[in-house]
Amino acid sequence: MVLKIVGLSRSTYYYRISRTGLTKRVGGGRPCPGYSLDKANNRISDEQIKEWLTELIADEGYAYGYLKLTYALKRNFRLIINKKKVYRLCKELEILRPQRKFKPSFPRKIAKNRVITGSNQLWEMDVKYGYIAGENRFFFLLSLIDVADRNIIDYHLGLSCTAEDAVRVVQSALLKRQLYQGGNKPVIRSDNGPQFISHVFDKACEELGIEHERIPFKTPNKNAHIEAFHRLLEDECFSRYEFAAYAEVYEVVAQYINRYNKQRLHSSIGYVPPEEFYKYLRNGEKVLKITV
Repeated sequence: MVLKIVGLSRSTYYYRISRTGLTKRVGGGRPCPGYSLDKANNRISDEQIKEWLTELIADEGYAYGYLKLTYALKRNFRLIINKKKVYRLCKELEILRPQRKFKPSFPRKIAKNRVITGSNQLWEMDVKYGYIAGENRFFFLLSLIDVADRNIIDYHLGLSCTAEDAVRVVQSALLKRQLYQGGNKPVIRSDNGPQFISHVFDKACEELGIEHERIPFKTPNKNAHIEAFHRLLEDECFSRYEFAAYAEVYEVVAQYINRYNKQRLHSSIGYVPPEEFYKYLRNGEKVLKITV
């Protein structure tokens, strides 16, 4: 009766209900799910695919068009993906071949070996993807770790993750470590994810007086400390829950990071929590020398 009054057919009404949560559409057509499957039937988020695309462009695929990139994704990462989706993702990243002729305003700086003797000398950043089963969508955790004391200084947790979010994490971390105004700024090391190759992020680092370096393709060992934290996060947090809603994700992840910083014993820093080790380094009670 109500449907007749508003002039809506039953089929249209129930179709819209069935598609709740899938509001993003491609070219006015069917909803975009935000992921692709690999050959093991795992869901791979579009953000992860974008990161793989930028890594391919930086390495073997510089001269590739979207069609060859499609085959490279299938070959290297066992993705089940079609050329139309790869074209769309390349267009969003602005890496289609005609646009690669322009020289970037901020040339890429390759990560180099460094000797770390204290906190706030080298920070590593990376993005971790998780899945909310109850809402059929991904969430994103962008974490920033101090290589010396292993603290997660700051992080962004959300249903999206942009270059602007990465900038806010860096700004907040500088404020927490009282380095925003003056002082020796840390070097920030990241992979080649879309958040970190953007003009927005590089410009912010330049304005903040921070050196930003990116690891070469297929060298996650160069970003080992943040990768190790994200493995712990997967094993000790994500794998223990089937998240029903984003609110649950926010609460669980925030609690885990707080526990990691303040309570969890860390073997590589003498079996003390990261916050405690940071105080030892700051007070000169510990001597540190690591090569990364």
